[in-house]
Amino acid sequence: MIASRSIASACLAAAVLAGCASNISPTSYSVGSVGQVNRTVAARVISVRSVEISGTTGAGGTVGGALGATAGSGIGSGGRANAAGAIAGAVVGAVAGAAIEQSATRQSGFEYVVQTENDNLMTIVQGADPTFAINDKVLVLYGAPARLIADPRR
Repeated sequence: MIASRSIASACLAAAVLAGCASNISPTSYSVGSVGQVNRTVAARVISVRSVEISGTTGAGGTVGGALGATAGSGIGSGGRANAAGAIAGAVVGAVAGAAIEQSATRQSGFEYVVQTENDNLMTIVQGADPTFAINDKVLVLYGAPARLIADPRR
């Protein structure tokens, strides 16, 4: 009974963590960005490299540890055995939760090196859509996060 509850809890935690992946798309804005003025600079893409983007918050280890401690505390028949089971369950659960979170938040993206019209170089990493090629004219939008968009004046 405890094992089936633990498995169900682990599945629920994995589903929750899968929803924790950061939105790295340059086409998505947070509510706090609305109405903000940002500096924009014209540039040309001089280098493109695909990258893996991972974002961990520690929530996976925390959730896994709590679930593991709960499941482990049911092991044994006495107070000491229950405490030892809770500790071991917490450690195993934290490691498993961190691994699940890391794989659930991994995304593909691109690292762009751009050269501005005044010859400054900048590097920006963002999601895979839209994709730019070497020599594409882009606009660098400063802000949090900074982003590249196609230059409509091309």
